[in-house]
Amino acid sequence: MANVDEVEQRANLALSNQLEMLTFYLSDDQLYGINVFKIIEVLECPSKIIKMPNSNYAVKGTINFRGKSIVVVDLSEALEMEPIDYKNTLSYIIVCEYNELIHGFLINSPNTLINRSWEEVKSPSAVMSQSACLTALAYTDDGKTIQLLDIEKILSEIIGVEKELSENIKESIEQVAKKINFKDYHLLIVDDSKSATMMLQSVVDQLGVTYTLMDNAVNALHLLENFADDTIPITERFAMIISDIEMPGMDGFTFTRKIKGNPKLSGLHVILHSSLSNKSNILKATQVGADDFLAKFQPDAIARKIIDRIHSAANTQ
Repeated sequence: MANVDEVEQRANLALSNQLEMLTFYLSDDQLYGINVFKIIEVLECPSKIIKMPNSNYAVKGTINFRGKSIVVVDLSEALEMEPIDYKNTLSYIIVCEYNELIHGFLINSPNTLINRSWEEVKSPSAVMSQSACLTALAYTDDGKTIQLLDIEKILSEIIGVEKELSENIKESIEQVAKKINFKDYHLLIVDDSKSATMMLQSVVDQLGVTYTLMDNAVNALHLLENFADDTIPITERFAMIISDIEMPGMDGFTFTRKIKGNPKLSGLHVILHSSLSNKSNILKATQVGADDFLAKFQPDAIARKIIDRIHSAANTQ
């Protein structure tokens, strides 16, 4: 259990474009990393995991964690590598919170904690992105590669992601669309996760809203700064910005802070949309000036935020 000083230190790291990651090994002996803010606990894997019928091959079953049943996913098998032999060898489970749900990820062994600036975290090449569930690359002090996995993509492939809007939301869209033309409103979406962007694109396509999609905050900020001196007010050009938090180059907290700290951009409406859904990250979103926070993979919730924002923007014109 982290003490108060450690928690405060980690909070300060997250607010200064810094990433603290736990590095670990899978069955291929490659070094991987995961954001510490997603981790609840690391524990030894029990020799018995309760099987789940009709589940994905990478789902080993469930275990009891603090009185609740959580699903355990073998990350090695999810990446089509040799499964981890948890029954006969000492292995571990990283218990994490993603999108308000708790999951267990089976690994060979944890390694160490490493701090890196997001500026030091690089996007993988196009070839590597296609061949693996990678979202970023970092390096140890002695030059070893750390692969940061796109856990959202892995979970979406194993468990599935809802993309369709409910009938209630579709009815709301129809009612608002009688008075407002959604195509007149432009969203800026900033996210490097393929599964997240596919869900967001599906939602905005169903809404009929115009949007620009960017995969990193550095380029997104340059875009906004270039528009800042344009004759068209920036708040009329973009009705809303929906940004991820974990991104190579610049994280969403820093992106939001830079927007809100720039008098020419500060009026922009920013929603941080992240799998980092615990209370501390919601608090940090408020501290950097975000107008709202929403956990990922909730199509109805994000559609409602967009509808409300467009309705509000229309009423102030």
